[in-house]
Amino acid sequence: MFRALPTFWIAACAALFAAAQAVACSAIDFTELTLPQDSRPPAVRALLAAYPDLMLSPDGAAISRDGANWLPLGTARDIGPRQALVDASPMDQFLQTYPLGSSPEALEQRTAPFFDPGRFRNTPLFAMLWFSSEAAARNSLVRVGFSGLSDGAVMVTSHRGVDCQLRAVVARLDGGSGAVKAAFRTPGGGFNWRRISGTDRLSAHSYGIAVDLNADLGGYWRWSGATEGQVGAYDNRIPPEVIEAFEAYGFIWGGKWHHFDGMHFEYRPELILHSRIAANTR
Repeated sequence: MFRALPTFWIAACAALFAAAQAVACSAIDFTELTLPQDSRPPAVRALLAAYPDLMLSPDGAAISRDGANWLPLGTARDIGPRQALVDASPMDQFLQTYPLGSSPEALEQRTAPFFDPGRFRNTPLFAMLWFSSEAAARNSLVRVGFSGLSDGAVMVTSHRGVDCQLRAVVARLDGGSGAVKAAFRTPGGGFNWRRISGTDRLSAHSYGIAVDLNADLGGYWRWSGATEGQVGAYDNRIPPEVIEAFEAYGFIWGGKWHHFDGMHFEYRPELILHSRIAANTR
């Protein structure tokens, strides 16, 4: 006769499974990673350090993942942020330096109109790094739970270890304060193959590299009724330790954008490394 397993046994097995996943996961702390020391531009150094499988052409003008298909890097052009949002070259993505940490100085930079480091995305580069089709993205998805913080979970890509990096964030915050746990309650979601609201550009969620936490605590500029380029202060309640944990493992925070998306965290380790390299070269 079939006998149901005791609840405590099921919970123990789930805990063991989660522990096994954590052991198999070798996450990288990008705020501690040794920075490359050479004469290449900071943005190029950051890209190659964040994605070690990329190769640079002999003339330093293009990158490739397979040595056959090369993507021109372009240059960081003297263009305005409106143009960069719709027509960014790979190097234009680094026009604005993402401010690390949760100091008042880091958080106040977003008050400058169109200060949106990370919103400038080059579609061909994202296709090279991640996916060019919804089917490919979906085939890479895994579920990451927020055990120890909430009953929530999101679907993210396993490509380039994004799921591993997110698990490291959760592990670092496990057992955190009530405010930390509240941030992970009722998450807004992970993978979602869709366009950015009001544009024809794919959202970072389409690649499975973005996570939305509790929307009630983060907020989104379009919901506030603000005018583009004139977004003022907003009521962010995402705790500093959550921001710092995500940044350590390669995720930038949309709450540092003028056009704030306070629930949004996006895996962009190149921007974390670029910030550190730029600080060391001033």
